Amino acid sequence: MYAYDELDRTIVNERVTEFRGQVARRLSGELTEDEFKSLRLMNGVYLQLHAYMLRVAIPYGTMSSKQLRALAHVARKYDRGYGHFTTRQNIQFNWIKLAELPDALADLAEVGIHAMQTSGNCTRNVTADQWAGVAPGEVEDPRIWAEILRQYTTLHPEFSFLPRKFKFAITASEQDRAAIKVHDIGLRIYKNAAGETGFEVLVGGGLGRTPFIGKTINAFVSHRDILTYVEAILRVYNQYGRRDNIYKARIKILVHELGIEKFKQEVEEEWAQMRDGALALDDAEIEDIRSRFSYPAYETLPNLPEELKKAAHDPKFEAWRKNSVSAHKVPGYAIVTLSLKPVGGPPGDATAEQMDAIADLAEKYSFGEIRVGHEQNLALPNVAKHDLPALWRALDKIGVATPNVNLVSDIIACPGLDYCSLANARSIPVAQEITRRFASLETANLIGKLHVNISGCINACGHHHVGHIGILGVEKNGEEFYQITIGGRADENAVVGTLIGPAVPYDQVADVLEDIVEAYLALRQRPQELFIDAVKRLGVEPFKERVYATR
Repeated sequence: MYAYDELDRTIVNERVTEFRGQVARRLSGELTEDEFKSLRLMNGVYLQLHAYMLRVAIPYGTMSSKQLRALAHVARKYDRGYGHFTTRQNIQFNWIKLAELPDALADLAEVGIHAMQTSGNCTRNVTADQWAGVAPGEVEDPRIWAEILRQYTTLHPEFSFLPRKFKFAITASEQDRAAIKVHDIGLRIYKNAAGETGFEVLVGGGLGRTPFIGKTINAFVSHRDILTYVEAILRVYNQYGRRDNIYKARIKILVHELGIEKFKQEVEEEWAQMRDGALALDDAEIEDIRSRFSYPAYETLPNLPEELKKAAHDPKFEAWRKNSVSAHKVPGYAIVTLSLKPVGGPPGDATAEQMDAIADLAEKYSFGEIRVGHEQNLALPNVAKHDLPALWRALDKIGVATPNVNLVSDIIACPGLDYCSLANARSIPVAQEITRRFASLETANLIGKLHVNISGCINACGHHHVGHIGILGVEKNGEEFYQITIGGRADENAVVGTLIGPAVPYDQVADVLEDIVEAYLALRQRPQELFIDAVKRLGVEPFKERVYATR
């Protein structure tokens, strides 16, 4: 966990005070909604279909039990008793009253949480691998660099009014759990052939109306140079990015239109002028940030404790352990994923009661630390293996031990037309119906790893483009239809999925999913061939034929 200093606390508290005045002026009529819009967006406040929505940042997906209890408090006191965790490691509250927003933010500020720059045309919440710092084989803890980026970008005067929103993601593992290739800037920490640690820098990734996979602009940037290089990219974007057309304003469009080589030339020329300037990092500055991260006092524990051997006789526990428990870098410990995808439930939602209970369990079993994942699930990153049986029983009681992580019912979905004023179609009911169709864990395990992503509009908040099966809501003559893509993925081999055919009506989406799955089970070469690999081998035609044969 990172220890925030007095400067951080001052910035957050002053922003709350400033926003309180802005809200008062809006409520009095001194500010119109149009005048208020840019002010509220920079504080994470959207005007949705039915109410204002507050989006709260969880930097690089790490929070303490105290902070999770504060989120539960906001859900209970100011909202309707729940929050929605997003693919950007944020949490959204959908029913906040405008007059109470400053009080909610003040309550969160007491534990170091804020909503600054979670919306607007600025640099957004910096995201990272949810297993950062505990993943086996990790080069180093990427949260150190995410924190450096957070400090650098927060309230940066030049990058608070960009042509469009701007997103960072960072990982230090071979397996990309942060989806760095679909971000404006993606950073991969690795060791080069000389044994030096640095960054592969990708630029121009993004989804939405025009999806692109990020391109490598520099294969190796040193620790010392990473901030200057990032600043050079942002300066070029700020100078040349389109401001006359919202649909062409993202950096991915600029990279696409210029070409990566021309874009790199512009960045390198800018970088040459500032590389040795004030943003060049020395070892002391890096170590200062590193020193503010505290890590658990791990014990020397058996890797296969007696408690685990005994619990293995319980098939329900074993099903959960095999699905939701992952290897930890320290022997005797494990990473536990908490599924926020119950059968029939809205994906990514957690009630205030669940959040409070998870905070208690984090203190008892995970050194008081909780993580938020890109997949809209939570994780306890430091669980002693001998505690797994007791933790499982406690998680099961509060409904977050469904052993469906990475399976067909572990659906990523945006709020869709139930909440969002931009949406064309519902996402949540579609996800709920799919989970009911695939409620059998026996069937889900037979299918194997399969990511389903749902977006209610082309803005792609559900990342449908990179779902193994992607579902996009569209509107046709006032009715909800859904386009289906297959073959997408968001990991280290990221690729955009392929459309299989015409959009299908709302009441046929779950049927189409069943058809696609049945085709896969019939066509896979062996039980070990994953859906994504079968699609790569076969292409979309066999699945298209199955889906549209009777439609």
